[in-house]
Amino acid sequence: MQFIDKANIKISSGKGGNGVVAWRREKFVDRGGPAGGDGGNGGSVYLIADEGMSTLMDFTYRSIFKADNGENGFKKSMHGKSAKDLYIKVPTGTLVRDLKTGNIIADMTEHEQKVLVAKGGKGGRGNTHFCTPQNRAPQYCEPGEPGIERNLQLELKLIADVGLLGFPNAGKSTFISRVSAAKAKIADYPFTTIVPNLGVVRKSSGDGYVIADIPGLIEGASEGVGLGHDFLRHVERCRFLLHIVDGTEENPLNNYKIINNELAKYSDRLANLFQIVAINKIDSIEPEKLEELKAEFKSIGITPYCISAVTGENIEELKHELENKVNTIPKPISEVNIEEDLDATNNDDNYWEVQKIDKNTYIVNGGKIIRISQVTDQRSTEQVIRLQKTMTAMGIMTELKRIGIQNGDTVIVGKLELEYWEDEVYK
Repeated sequence: MQFIDKANIKISSGKGGNGVVAWRREKFVDRGGPAGGDGGNGGSVYLIADEGMSTLMDFTYRSIFKADNGENGFKKSMHGKSAKDLYIKVPTGTLVRDLKTGNIIADMTEHEQKVLVAKGGKGGRGNTHFCTPQNRAPQYCEPGEPGIERNLQLELKLIADVGLLGFPNAGKSTFISRVSAAKAKIADYPFTTIVPNLGVVRKSSGDGYVIADIPGLIEGASEGVGLGHDFLRHVERCRFLLHIVDGTEENPLNNYKIINNELAKYSDRLANLFQIVAINKIDSIEPEKLEELKAEFKSIGITPYCISAVTGENIEELKHELENKVNTIPKPISEVNIEEDLDATNNDDNYWEVQKIDKNTYIVNGGKIIRISQVTDQRSTEQVIRLQKTMTAMGIMTELKRIGIQNGDTVIVGKLELEYWEDEVYK
């Protein structure tokens, strides 16, 4: 399986449906009044953590996600249907970053944790909402709000209780396959493991804990040598570390020191994580040499476990110690600085601009004003007046005057072409 721990995605929430202008018309009902229904809400986009996923590989095949739009309203006061929300599954342990701001907006640490990343646009109101004693027949409605488009980066940091460290070919994969149901690729050559392997070890209480085989840690890993630079980040979320040392190597203690030196270069927190040390492959070591190894480690204050992942010797004793530490060492507190994500709910699109395209013609662009123009019937004086009032309130009319508009000039707003007359209604 290919391991992917970073991916960029583009998301879009659905826009709200437009309200409508409609009237109640029944044979024996006089002056039926407004009956325009509301538009439905657009679908929102959520990220949801799934502990069953262990990679971001799915996002290499699909990186664009769009929620459905809300339905427009109908006559007879019938509302448009709201769109379903879109849920995107990501692995537990995923950091979510807004590529526009660079801010980390979510840390998906718990199974089924749900985070809103793009709110759907609110549906516009039909003309039934604008009926008053002074205006019993409103000729206007509201457009739906736009959706939100964002570019996000997903970065996976595996969450495991125990991080498994050791030089390539130290027997980590064999160990994890011995204590759990994980089926790792195992062979007698370095770098067999090129992706992190996760295994669940059953506890005596019946539940389990997660152990992760972190690959590619060699000298220079903190500077990018080998695979370690890519995977050291996955060690950060572990409760503690199990350091497996190949007892058949020429200098096992030196190998142990090399990896710990790389952890210290990467971060102080990794350097200070509690470690259990296990000398592996004792089935291939002479008893005299094994005693010498144990003495070397004890000289630096470490009492190692001596195991054979192949034969299973002393594995149960080590499992018992791992379980005790899992029960007593708390989960690390996340040090990630999560920024308040205002962009996830900001459907506002009040931005606008005015351009003069020739001597007598001006174009108005902007999300909100264009949407209002889409629900404006140029044949309705009342609807055009409302559009004019909105443009005045937004400052568009002031800008048109500033750049030199004259009576009789043409103003283009979306599909509408309107004739400008100062201090008068559009005609």
